[in-house]
Amino acid sequence: MGKYFGTDGFRGEAGKDLTVDHAFRIGRYLGWYYGRDHRAKVVIGKDTRRSSYMFESALCAGLTASGADAYLLHVTSTPSVSFVTRADDFDCGIMISASHNPYGDNGIKLLNAEGEKMEESVLDGIEAFLDSGDKLPSATGAEIGCTVDYAAGRNRYIGYLISLATRSYKGMKIGLDCANGSTWMMAKSIFDALGADTYVIGNRPDGLNINVDCGSTHLGNLQKLVVEQGLDLGFAFDGDADRCLAVDEHGEIVNGDHIMYIYAKYLKERGRLENSKVVTTVMSNMGLYKALDKLGIGYEKTAVGDKYVAENMRANGHLLGGEQSGHIIFGRLANTGDGLLTAIKMMEVVLESKMGLAELKSGMTMYPQILKNVIVTDKDETLNCPEVQSAVKKAENELGDEGRILLRKSGTEPLLRVMSEAASLALCEEKVDAIIDAMRQAGKLIRVK
Repeated sequence: MGKYFGTDGFRGEAGKDLTVDHAFRIGRYLGWYYGRDHRAKVVIGKDTRRSSYMFESALCAGLTASGADAYLLHVTSTPSVSFVTRADDFDCGIMISASHNPYGDNGIKLLNAEGEKMEESVLDGIEAFLDSGDKLPSATGAEIGCTVDYAAGRNRYIGYLISLATRSYKGMKIGLDCANGSTWMMAKSIFDALGADTYVIGNRPDGLNINVDCGSTHLGNLQKLVVEQGLDLGFAFDGDADRCLAVDEHGEIVNGDHIMYIYAKYLKERGRLENSKVVTTVMSNMGLYKALDKLGIGYEKTAVGDKYVAENMRANGHLLGGEQSGHIIFGRLANTGDGLLTAIKMMEVVLESKMGLAELKSGMTMYPQILKNVIVTDKDETLNCPEVQSAVKKAENELGDEGRILLRKSGTEPLLRVMSEAASLALCEEKVDAIIDAMRQAGKLIRVK
């Protein structure tokens, strides 16, 4: 990770950590970089948070000042930007979003011409330019770029998703929580077109309520909706819709690990998994691995971040991967996590197997897991602190093969994450608190977030 760009773009508090000046200079660099031998074309999408509009304007100003044309998808999802970038031959794509973060944060995600996370070499060039104070040549006359309304690109993406459905959803009662974010219009239109009886919440964005008590990070309202309305299932998306979590017919949560298990089993039973492995991150639950072992399905583990999952899948030709948080990648259909696509693929399994999500996930038992976020004096110093390392090793030895410890840096926030899996929540809590206590005694802990 660089100074500005983490595992999921340049993210921070809008107007403070991420400013209009940053956005303008990023636009200037991208317009220059991709326009060295032709007139560059860049497509831009944004989520519903208030600051997304000012960042869109700043990026457009920078791009056009460098001679590039900026095509605007307006409010849309990260995966739609990925799709349009690849399908319509853009030089790169930009998504303005801080995903599941509160409205006060925002981010700039960059995608290459294949709709994949941007190469580190380009990000390094942008970071150097941001810090240099250097100026780039400005376009003049007819060389100045223009902005183009490109809502048609978003509509093509919606059509693509609808085309992937294998059956009509007629007769299915489906809840949708749009997080007051990118899917607030798209999700209902897709599921309505497929014949579902839709019940939608989180679809009244006001610029300030994205992810507030809704979406994939706050599933309570969707669980209540499914139970009270007697729905067949529900899907919840995050702010930019690259995540999806589900709720089964009983109101129980179906997380990303469940989704990977359900779809991997479905593919294997139909002879469609081939020699592919399921690609997970180190945050996936032990229960997923034990369930895949029983099915004879292999798996690989990457660092946290759908970026690393996607890289592994591309390098090895794997068909399915993702994160417990709901970033799920379907290798032959998309190059990034896609919440709406995930919902459509789960509907495929439900309809083809004639089973509810509760039955489909029943072959996998989640191990109790506790994750605590801690703010420390210095992330690297704390990770390498002998007292902390000793506490981690002691906890690991005590858990043996029936549990695990994970201590890692957040890729999107200035904190450490301490996680434990074990036979009981009490045991998880005990091990996590012991490690945090070691940080406190070593003088490294500021507070538990």
